Amino acid sequence: MSGRNEVRAYVGLGGNIGDPRATMAAALRLLDGDADIRVARVSSLYATPPWGITDQPDFLNAAALLETKVEPRVLLERCLETEAKLHRVRDKRWGPRSVDLDVLTYGDREIDEPGLELPHPRMMDRAFVLVPLFELAPELVVRGARLESRLNEIGREGITLAAGPEWWLD
Repeated sequence: MSGRNEVRAYVGLGGNIGDPRATMAAALRLLDGDADIRVARVSSLYATPPWGITDQPDFLNAAALLETKVEPRVLLERCLETEAKLHRVRDKRWGPRSVDLDVLTYGDREIDEPGLELPHPRMMDRAFVLVPLFELAPELVVRGARLESRLNEIGREGITLAAGPEWWLD
């Protein structure tokens, strides 16, 4: 896939039940197998403490840079379809999950529609999103805030490197 209509979108990945590393790798391969989406780069894999509901296993988190020709809502739908193919069950907000795919940014577009808000409305408050995203895009500015500045404010407590950026190619 190449062409001038491609947009760079960042996606956050996470999971904490089953084999989240394998499930997230499968999700990336499914997305990359889509004719209109290319996985351009993937961050390292990070072990992160649970957020929201803390009485659950630690998570693995990563971020990916996608180059895509699809519109933002279609990209979101393809991410949700990928989760479904990998048997993601959505039964408890912030609860345990086998895989989670969140569209974080879509070029420099700002969107506020039912079911789709970009940039992701809570990403700048979550170190488990910002640490892998910062690895891929240290220059990224979201709603006027630099990732590094925001990470310095909220901290990286409890986040550890689990595997380098080739983790999904095993």
